[in-house]
Parts: sequence; structure tokens; C-alpha cells
Amino acid sequence: MLDIKLFRTEPELIKENIKKKFQDDKLPLVDEVVEMDKEYRATKTKCDEYRAKRNTLSKQIGGLMAKGEKEEAEKVKAEVKQLGEELPKLEAREAELEEEIKKRMMVIPNIIDPSVPIGKDDSENVEIERFGEPVVPDYEVPYHVDIMERLNGIDLDAARKTSGNGFYYLSGDIARLHSAILSYARDFMIDRGFTYYVPPFMIRSNVVNGVMSFAEMENMMYKIEGEDLYLIGTSEHSMIGKFIDTITPERELPKTLTSYSPCFRKEVGAHGIEERGVYRIHQFEKQEMIVVCKPEDSKAWYDKLWQNSVDFFRTLDIPVRTLECCSGDLADLKVKSCDVEAWSPRQQKYFEVGSCSNLGDAQARRLGIRIKAEDGSKYYAHTLNNTVVAPPRMLIAFLENNLKADGTIAIPEPLRMYMGGKDHIG
Repeated sequence: MLDIKLFRTEPELIKENIKKKFQDDKLPLVDEVVEMDKEYRATKTKCDEYRAKRNTLSKQIGGLMAKGEKEEAEKVKAEVKQLGEELPKLEAREAELEEEIKKRMMVIPNIIDPSVPIGKDDSENVEIERFGEPVVPDYEVPYHVDIMERLNGIDLDAARKTSGNGFYYLSGDIARLHSAILSYARDFMIDRGFTYYVPPFMIRSNVVNGVMSFAEMENMMYKIEGEDLYLIGTSEHSMIGKFIDTITPERELPKTLTSYSPCFRKEVGAHGIEERGVYRIHQFEKQEMIVVCKPEDSKAWYDKLWQNSVDFFRTLDIPVRTLECCSGDLADLKVKSCDVEAWSPRQQKYFEVGSCSNLGDAQARRLGIRIKAEDGSKYYAHTLNNTVVAPPRMLIAFLENNLKADGTIAIPEPLRMYMGGKDHIG
């Protein structure tokens, strides 16, 4: 949510930003906010004047009665009564305007960073850099489910019976590998100075509205029937929500957190759920990183966060690249975002395994996350998040890049301590 002051001083900047995001249907909302804000401020001023006048007149009544000026006191009483009748109407209008302004501001996108490439959708995202040499072996690399089934590591048919499409059973060494990757990711981030968390896996609607746009919520979140609770789509939701309505002393920043959670997603939209595979599913687990920092530090932290993901994958010998998200592919709250994509030897192309985002002060404004400076002044924090790793999607990249000609899977050295010392599975 943007600062209302920006609507008062630079409405054309907001409109230009909306055009860059190809959301022209939202352009009228800017003028509506500007006009409503004018009426809101005038109404609020009038309410304050009426309250002050009522208080002043009420104090006069006792003095007039004491002086025996009953007739004059009755006139003042009548004026106080009239103010008392008009004030609730004005207060109701003030509250109505405030709500209508907020409703519109909540769907107007955040101001994107000047470095963001302009494009309509993900087809216009821009490659930034590659890390590691992509390799295509001279033997066949099977579909990831076929690799797992050969190792007795997955059962999709049983999962369909219990839960439907988009779910899976992992077993044996594949299940152990799944857990090993998450354990390694946890320790990898702890070694980089991040504090480890296991957060709540359900959050209230006010937190949901604070961390994401309404459109994202509709497409992603599962609602718990009969309760004000949603299953989280990522632990970022819980972790940013942890700071709701807080004021953090500047000296305690940055807050660098890494969190584990299961994630639950509807996956509504053009992509849909896979009939056979674990790339796009309803349930998965993830290690996340979150930063709450001063505004002037968020750009530097953005670069550190995506670099953490790249470094993590490279320790497992998986080639990756970074891809800058264009304006039309950015969610409304994001200032800047890039995807980390892993190399697929089978498809001979890269695919997304994580996403890094700088949200500026958008989430902080919605959730009331503020910082207290040394001089006592208060301002909104900046928040960032990034995926460390999200198996089982990451398992696809891992299995394809570590598959040997004999069908065994090599286990890189960093994972062996989590796999009971094994250097391969097969």
C-alpha cells in the first residue's frame, strides 16, 4: 500500500507506474483516491471543529446557569444538541471515506524499481547471469517420476486415492534425500548468520491481507472453514506477520530469519496441477529466508538473498541462472524480483526453483511494522524474502543433475552427513 502523501503530491507518478504494469483498468482509482482524500480531510477537520466547539460550549453552560442567565444557557444547550446530532453523521462519513480510500489503495500496485525491465508477462523476463556449466549427458535422463519410481521413492497413485491430484507419497531413500536437502538448507542459512524458525502454519485474514494482494490470496490460499484462519502458502506469510504492529529499535536491525514450513497452495490459474509429477502441486515443504531492514539497506540485502540461493545450489553442483522479473510479472506489492532457475538436463533448459523479492515498505504499511530511529522518530521498515530451497521441486533438478549412467544417484559431499554417510543411492 502506497503512502497517501504520494497521491496528494505525485498522482501522475502512480499512474505511470500502473501503465508500466499493464493494469490500465486501475488508472481511475488514482483520481478517486485523490478526490476522496480531499473530502476525507475536510470532513475530519469539520469533525474536529465540531467536537472542540461542543466541548467549549458545554463548559459555558454551567457558568451561565451559575450567573442566573438561564435563557442564554438554554440557547447554548440547543446549539450543543444540534452539534451532537450532526457530529455522528460526519463521523460516519469520515469512517466511510477512510474505508473506501483504503479499499482502492490496497489494489494499486507498489512503485517498481527503475531497474525493472518493462514487459507484459513472464515471457518477457530477462536473464541476468548463469552460474555453473549446463551439462547434457550422453545417456538418457528419464522423467523425474520415472527416476523416483525406479528407486521405489514415490507413490502418486496411492496419494490420488487419499487426497487427489497434486499430492504424493515419498518413501525410502528419496524421502530421506528430501529431508536431507531441507536439513542442509537449514544449516546452510544458520551458518550465514540467519536465525532459524519454525512458524505457525496457519494465519489470520488480517495477516494474509498484509502480506499479499487479494488476487494472490484467491489463487493461492486455502481457507479453514468456520474459522478466521488460512493455511500458509509459504513461511514468509507467518514470518512477516510475526512483526505485525511492532516498533523495532533501529539498532536491532536487520532481522535476518530463515524458516521451515510445509506450504499449501490451490495453484489456481493457467498452469494447473500436474497429473503426473511433483513440479506444481498442492503441498510441499520449503526453507525460506526473510529480512526486515532499514529502507536504505534493502537493495543490498536483495542482492545478498538471491546470491545465497545461487551459492546453495552450486554447493550441490547444480547449474543455475538468475532471471529478472519484468514489470507485468511482478506481484502488486513487489518493488523488484528475480527467479533462480536450475538446469534440467532432460529438458535442456532452466526451470524455476526459487524467487527473491524486495517489497519495499508495502507489507510494513499494511501490517504496521515500524522502526524507531535514534532520534525517536518512527518510519516503516522494508521487507524481503527469498527461497533457499523448495523440495520436492528441487528434487527434479537434483535427480537429473546427479543421475549416473548406471541409474544410481550421486550424493554430493555436503548432503552425505544427512544421508547416513551414503555417497550414492540406487
